[in-house]
Amino acid sequence: MIETKTSQFAIDVLNGLKETPKRLPSKYFYDKKGDKLFQDIMKLDEYYLTRTEYSIFESNKQGILAAFSNGVNEFNLIEFGAGDGYKTKVLLRHFQEEGAHFTYMPIDISGNVLRILEEALKDEMPDLHVQPKQNDYFKALKDLQDSPNRNVVLFLGSNIGNFTGDQANKFLKELNDSLNPGDLLFIGFDLKKNPDVILAAYNDSKGVTKEFNMNLLDRINHELDGHFDRSKFLHKPIYNPMTGTTSSFLVSTEKQSVSVVDETFHFEAWEAIHMEISQKYDQPMIEQLAADSGFEIVGGFTDDKKYFLNSVWRKG
Repeated sequence: MIETKTSQFAIDVLNGLKETPKRLPSKYFYDKKGDKLFQDIMKLDEYYLTRTEYSIFESNKQGILAAFSNGVNEFNLIEFGAGDGYKTKVLLRHFQEEGAHFTYMPIDISGNVLRILEEALKDEMPDLHVQPKQNDYFKALKDLQDSPNRNVVLFLGSNIGNFTGDQANKFLKELNDSLNPGDLLFIGFDLKKNPDVILAAYNDSKGVTKEFNMNLLDRINHELDGHFDRSKFLHKPIYNPMTGTTSSFLVSTEKQSVSVVDETFHFEAWEAIHMEISQKYDQPMIEQLAADSGFEIVGGFTDDKKYFLNSVWRKG
């Protein structure tokens, strides 16, 4: 289906291609095919993030429940960008086994992912109280501001790393403003480590991450009457160990013109489109981020290699 030039997808793509340097918003990676490709990425040997965070949950599920339920009888467990719930199910099962009183509220912009997750949870945990919400994160939170229960927001998988520094500060400040005093944020950070380990996670040997990036060109072709020729672009991720920033690009291999909707964009040979970033953190960066956004760090859980950190933040 061809979308109109006034659709948000079209506006964001056209505006991004008009910028210098060019960029495309990574949030649009996630159509039906993109959802499946990301599930495949999470299973790759090189992609340590998912299995590391999973191991943190397995090893610390009792401590995590204690942090969430401390001082309250019931809480709302709100997950931003829930995906297939692979890691979260570790916590959901344990919380149920321990008799915790909570409602699980997965939030995602992808209705397809939410439907799959809800059906899976009905089969695997039929007694679980689930209220999926297909919406923008903050719009969904507005409905919960009058809840008598503590809100515990899960922002896992180092999703905060997909923002620039300014964007992360703005996002977390807005999140803080949307929560009630005593509400919690359980946020995942991919930590700085061997650069080779980091770069391999975004340049896997099977080419799945490349396909994940290229799929956005396919989506533009299908939905916005685009004319990108994938064969004329290279997938190129880089990692800067000084800043901790991983960036992914699609690089034009020749001088070319590409039309999208009814506009034409010119590429020089070796000109890049910025596709996504994945920021890696150290402890001082995390502490500064919490302080700048008005949160207090009240706990945290990590793995044996110190690859990843799930930090517990509280709104005062």
